[in-house]
Amino acid sequence: MRRIIAIVLAVFLIGGVAAAVVAGREEQDTSTATKTVRGVIGSEKAEFFADPDVVKALAARGYTVETETSGSWAMEGLDLKGYDFAFPSSQAPAGELAAKYGVRQPLPRPFYSPLVVVAHRGAAEVLAANGLATPDEEGNGTLGMRAYLDAAADDRTWQQLKGADRHGELSGTLFISTTDPTSSSSGALYLAAASYVADGGRVADGAAAVGRTAPLMRKLISVQGSQQTSTDAAFRDFVSGAGNPLVLVYESQVAALLTQGRGVDDLVVLYPDTTANSDHTVVPLTDEGRALGELLGTDKELRRLAVRHGFRPQGAAAEFTAATGAHTRYLDQKLTGVRQAPVPASTVLHDMARRARK
Repeated sequence: MRRIIAIVLAVFLIGGVAAAVVAGREEQDTSTATKTVRGVIGSEKAEFFADPDVVKALAARGYTVETETSGSWAMEGLDLKGYDFAFPSSQAPAGELAAKYGVRQPLPRPFYSPLVVVAHRGAAEVLAANGLATPDEEGNGTLGMRAYLDAAADDRTWQQLKGADRHGELSGTLFISTTDPTSSSSGALYLAAASYVADGGRVADGAAAVGRTAPLMRKLISVQGSQQTSTDAAFRDFVSGAGNPLVLVYESQVAALLTQGRGVDDLVVLYPDTTANSDHTVVPLTDEGRALGELLGTDKELRRLAVRHGFRPQGAAAEFTAATGAHTRYLDQKLTGVRQAPVPASTVLHDMARRARK
């Protein structure tokens, strides 16, 4: 009889322990449960979403984010069924996607970044000596877009510039390397700013306006030959010492490099005196995608991490200023003397990019 009672008690004890383990697991699963959200992003945000601290911060707020990269304009040609959001690098392609998928406005715009030209010091000094750039005391400064476009229109070569003969790496036609404007946002925004300057400060509003600047825009693109489809690849090439002496990238890429303790010994950052800001815009395709997009712009920790990756949070200039205070030698925190060019409507910008690539 005692043996039977002992067996029964053992069964109850084992059952109790098992129930406790299951309950503990359920409690643990509940406390760390995350919603998996899938998105297509511009390559310049890949390091942000891969950052372990970002992954941890998102998980703490209930999200596991899986991403794939694409050129911002190329997203329009993708089948986004099954994705929760798209995250191109500017408002124009985001607007196209929102219209295509019937996404309600407003679209979350958590952070932005101006376009800049990175150069090695030798190239920057030659530009300054020939009136194409205005350096500050540290050698960084602004690129004169009008003077640069005049040089491009005249097919100016480095060899024709005063002082270039002291730099063996400076040869051939003077040009700025950009991404493909038909597939990448930064390349398209470059054309937007250049056409605005070339047309006397008028934003292109149709076929006639595009036609007025098309020959110059075509020259700016055709001289480059094969183009990268992402600024991420172009910036990596520059940092490694390969490629063209002048490369158009996002300020965020430079700021991230500096705030993470990396750098290029002879790096010079030139802010075009007329440029276009890249408003990184989320296109929510599901409710979860919209919630994530809004979280990126409102959550203090995620904004801090965005700044660490070089982005300027919308409406939070002080956060960027504080985080990049040690790097004012390279970064123009207040964008002094930099004019923001209006960006043409998406259809016009598409037409401009297509004609520039002909």
